[in-house]
Amino acid sequence: MKSRLLAGSAAALLAVVGVILVFSYAQGADQRAVQNLAPVDVLVVRTAIPAGTPVDAMKDSLDTQQLPESAVPKTALHTLGDSAGKVAAVDLVPGETLVAERLVAPDALKTPGDVKVPTGLQEVSFQLEPQRVVGGLLVPGDHIGIFISMSSGGIEAKPDKQTTELAIHKVLVTMVQRAPQSAASAQATPNPSSGAAGSKDSALPTGSLLLTVAVSDVDASKIVFAAEFEKIWLSKEPLDAKDSGPTVMQQSGVYK
Repeated sequence: MKSRLLAGSAAALLAVVGVILVFSYAQGADQRAVQNLAPVDVLVVRTAIPAGTPVDAMKDSLDTQQLPESAVPKTALHTLGDSAGKVAAVDLVPGETLVAERLVAPDALKTPGDVKVPTGLQEVSFQLEPQRVVGGLLVPGDHIGIFISMSSGGIEAKPDKQTTELAIHKVLVTMVQRAPQSAASAQATPNPSSGAAGSKDSALPTGSLLLTVAVSDVDASKIVFAAEFEKIWLSKEPLDAKDSGPTVMQQSGVYK
């Protein structure tokens, strides 16, 4: 009888110790998860900020949020301390992380009609998703490279081959227009796998952008054809970017 009581007491004690160990491990796991996320404080747009808004006037429209370091762009702003005197280069939408490229000096702000079209060129517009427009970070006055991808027929000798080429270099952007976006759709959503309650991923730009560029008549025809029948991708290509000459990329050349 006594041995059974001792055995029962020992089992109860082991159960209590087990509960304590499990609880301690769970707490430690939560702490390790947060440490692995390396959360950092960044500025996130809370309410819409129109292009041209001075930094001093946008403070009430920004929040400081903790995001996992891996989800934060390298140029994300943590404070406005070094941005005094600057203005919003483009419309800022709720939910997006504020990055340095979005703030410029007032005299650098380009609005429709401010970018002079070089003599002999014409303007043409086309619409693309943000991932095709350098993440939606382009502003009037930038220069871009225009890649055209063709599903077939890009090379006369191989009409059945898919091809991509940087077809037009250093194109002047004269206007960038963003599709209207509701605050609800722009808000970042919690990441259930992050392990940190209440943390949010960096918001991705959503909605199409309409770009207007200044090009020659021949290049305008290329852009219209690609927009109608094929696919377009852009790079940000400053005037001093290296130009290695025409290169038509096919599947066989991707790994070379």
